[in-house]
Amino acid sequence: MDGSYNIAAIVLAGGRGKRMNSDTPKQYLRINGYPVLYYSLKAFEDSCVTNIVLVCGKGEEDYCRKEIVEKYHINKVKAVVEGGRERYHSVFNGLKMVKDSDYVLIHDGARPFITEKIIQDNIDAVIQKKACVTGVPSKDTIKIAAEDGSVAQTPDRSRVWIVQTPQTFATSLIYSAYEQILQMPEISVTDDAMVVETVLKQPVYFVMGDYRNIKITTPEDLQVAGSFLDH
Repeated sequence: MDGSYNIAAIVLAGGRGKRMNSDTPKQYLRINGYPVLYYSLKAFEDSCVTNIVLVCGKGEEDYCRKEIVEKYHINKVKAVVEGGRERYHSVFNGLKMVKDSDYVLIHDGARPFITEKIIQDNIDAVIQKKACVTGVPSKDTIKIAAEDGSVAQTPDRSRVWIVQTPQTFATSLIYSAYEQILQMPEISVTDDAMVVETVLKQPVYFVMGDYRNIKITTPEDLQVAGSFLDH
């Protein structure tokens, strides 16, 4: 179904990883001998995605190109671009490189366990729905806190999802949404789906992810990631 479409992937690798307690950005730390970033790039390389844009920290372009893209033969990377001040600036820098694509998957490079199934399910869904977000149903009860620290609300757990990446969109739709959100500095957005929800009032549909599709944020996450690869 997706063979006739130009499908791009933007992989974000500009974070500093302050909670990792390491001088090395988390996306370059190693799991079983390979950089964290390698795993998600390799997943997209082996998928039906047409091309990849890697967004990295300022001054890290050459390192990413030589030590990751070229070293591990990630041939679908068409550009390595500098990120921006905030995540949404980085995403827009990536979007400018894939304007000619039909659909785009936006993924955190610190999530190494994206699978072929997650990628394909996102592509199948976005062709039908135009805007999709990967997630998993929450296993825990979630409570919303009031400003004074008391419990303000307990949402119905059956309707609570934990959001992951990739988040996948018709390229023209997400590009338009980002163009508009960048003119609204007063609005705080924390993921790509929120940009579409806020600016375009466009429905965004869930795609089932995987509980292993974790984001590497703390040293404990690295240990968990290593155990995943050992089994």
